[in-house]
Amino acid sequence: MLWLVLHLPRLSLEAFPGLPSPSAIVSGERILVADQAATSAGVLPGLRLAEAWALLPALSMHPRDLEREQAALSRLACWAGAFTSEICCLPPQTLLLEVAGSLRLFGGVAAIFERIVAGCVEQGFSPQAALAPTPLAAQWLALAGDDEPCLDAAQLPLRLGRLPLAVLDLSSEKQACLGNFGARLLADVFRLPRAGLARRLGSTLLTDLARALGDLPDPRPRFVFPQHFAERLELPMRTEQAMALGFAGRRLIATLCGWLTVRAAGVSECLFEFAHERASRQRPPTVLTLAFSTATRDAERISRVLVERLQRLKLPAAVELVSLRAEAFEDLPGRTASLFGERREGVVGTVDDSLAVLVERLQARLGNERVHSLSVVSEHRPENASRPIRPRLLAGKKAVASVLAASATLATGAAPRPLWLLSRPQTLREVAGRPQCGGALRLLAGPERIESGWWDAAEPEALGDLRRDYFVAISVQAEWLWIFRCQAGWFLHGVFA
Repeated sequence: MLWLVLHLPRLSLEAFPGLPSPSAIVSGERILVADQAATSAGVLPGLRLAEAWALLPALSMHPRDLEREQAALSRLACWAGAFTSEICCLPPQTLLLEVAGSLRLFGGVAAIFERIVAGCVEQGFSPQAALAPTPLAAQWLALAGDDEPCLDAAQLPLRLGRLPLAVLDLSSEKQACLGNFGARLLADVFRLPRAGLARRLGSTLLTDLARALGDLPDPRPRFVFPQHFAERLELPMRTEQAMALGFAGRRLIATLCGWLTVRAAGVSECLFEFAHERASRQRPPTVLTLAFSTATRDAERISRVLVERLQRLKLPAAVELVSLRAEAFEDLPGRTASLFGERREGVVGTVDDSLAVLVERLQARLGNERVHSLSVVSEHRPENASRPIRPRLLAGKKAVASVLAASATLATGAAPRPLWLLSRPQTLREVAGRPQCGGALRLLAGPERIESGWWDAAEPEALGDLRRDYFVAISVQAEWLWIFRCQAGWFLHGVFA
């Protein structure tokens, strides 16, 4: 096993992203953590409130909120699901990830370590990270700020021996007792007689040392991912610009995709809510629904659609809180890589890629109502033979194949059907008995008689009873056309691709 620990010493402050500077979090009438401006002025953890105000009269103090910290830690755990499902939360400030099974997927130890730490920073946290074969050893290394990965359990005595006694979860009395024994580092503790340590300091210390070195098992309770995804993020400052919401939106999308990865699922729809500032609380939140043509958990794909929609969004008031919900999800297994690892961007069958992305971008730019698929209707009259439906590609099938199959379904009649049908038939001239469209047309196939619709002849806005003879024709510009002849003359009704 290989454990990557994210220790968040500033989580109490980072849970309040909108605090003015200089600010500090207070617990038990003492400073718990302060921001950079306050720290530069000498406001350090452990300082009494009166002393802190004496040093910095403009200091803004806020009580610690454990509920906020727990929510932030849980949100980070959901985000980390993109790397591993073996996650353990250690409130109030630590997250453990078992990453041994993910090394090959992310390119090795160095790559996954750098990627997780960088992603944690992008989520708005300042982690102290460490990597070790046992969870407790990784915790101690992270507490000490030692970020050099330790991959071999045989190196643990040497690596842990360099750490100060402060990493041990001991009372001040017990730490003073170890100091009286001459111990300053863990290496000094390792050299002390075990029986004497147990007699004077209790067996808990020896147990922790054995767990850290891998001599005893150290099972940890796994983080339970929520059944439904609903996360919220407070903005550092209120904004009236819709595009400024993209930053918070991408953080929430990354968290959503981690949650979906653990469930081997995807979403075809998710919902953003933008809560307006307190002075405008009578206003309902602005709701933005993102829809996708196939189920997805690709953060870049979801973010791309969000940005397209934000570019056209007008906010009625300033926003201070962003929420993201995904109430329905679908099974979405991972992709199988090729044998030799080559890129396969041009291979037919990547249903989540080119065609789905094209449909989603068109919807985001033109509007959902202007982009649709066609569903076949049991009707002979061409105008009524199909109806528009929401674009939906079937996950797990080849995209191009599914489109071709749908086109073939539309063309199951006795003769071929064009892909482009005019909204209204266009009248054609007739010269010497031949229809004209930029010149004389040459008939290639037909006639196909369509005679139908007597049942709605009396209904308003209905086509009524039709009697038409359809032909496939070619123009002098080599265009393949679908035309028909009726009592009123010749008409152009469709164009073949």
